[in-house]
Amino acid sequence: MTQTTVPVIFDLDGTLVDPAGGITDGIASALRAVGLPVPGQDLLHSMIGPKLSDALLNVAQVPADLLDEVIRLYREYYVATGIAQSRIYPGVREVLEAFAAAGLPVAVATQKPQRLARTVLEHHGVDGLFHGIHGSADDESAVQGIPLGKTEIIAAALRDLDTQHAVMVGDRAQDVSGAIANGLDCIGVAWGFAPDGELEEAGAVAIVETAEGLAELIGRMQAVHAAAMSGVTNDGNV
Repeated sequence: MTQTTVPVIFDLDGTLVDPAGGITDGIASALRAVGLPVPGQDLLHSMIGPKLSDALLNVAQVPADLLDEVIRLYREYYVATGIAQSRIYPGVREVLEAFAAAGLPVAVATQKPQRLARTVLEHHGVDGLFHGIHGSADDESAVQGIPLGKTEIIAAALRDLDTQHAVMVGDRAQDVSGAIANGLDCIGVAWGFAPDGELEEAGAVAIVETAEGLAELIGRMQAVHAAAMSGVTNDGNV
């Protein structure tokens, strides 16, 4: 049967959910607890999205021998307090519900540990709207090998959706590069944490300012794809 819809894969933090200080406060709390300096707010915001262990090592300059402890302390704070600080971005819930009602498959691909990503989405009552929720390994303390990078996580979402065709939606350069590595277009959202120009430079096909604008753009993309697939069916090709 010809597939007339293209699934949508979403990033989580900065795209669907505003951490609202839960991530940055958690990182700051963990750094203070082990006696390390806390970066300024701009640097803390830049740590939202990339793999946590990489961000702690490269941005916060956490010594490798303290990495496991900092991550453990951060996770304790985030589970106890940070999730409750987060909120769904305006209009996103309505977009997800509309996609689900229309039968459009959607999935999540995030570098947050997979179990924790599901917990966040359950907290906001939207976990049931997704065909699959994909993240990094739950053991995020390892520097080598795991967690998986964005490219591999998006690939896992594609396998779960049983398709090679989808559109990615994200707020950081790694969302775009991970999509491109899987042969996908990526739509950037302006309400996330990317510095000015990051998404454009990374190769996003479009940048949207609102959830409503995102829904309209995806609707147009779906219509173009459906028309193309109809043409393939009508001319007798498979």
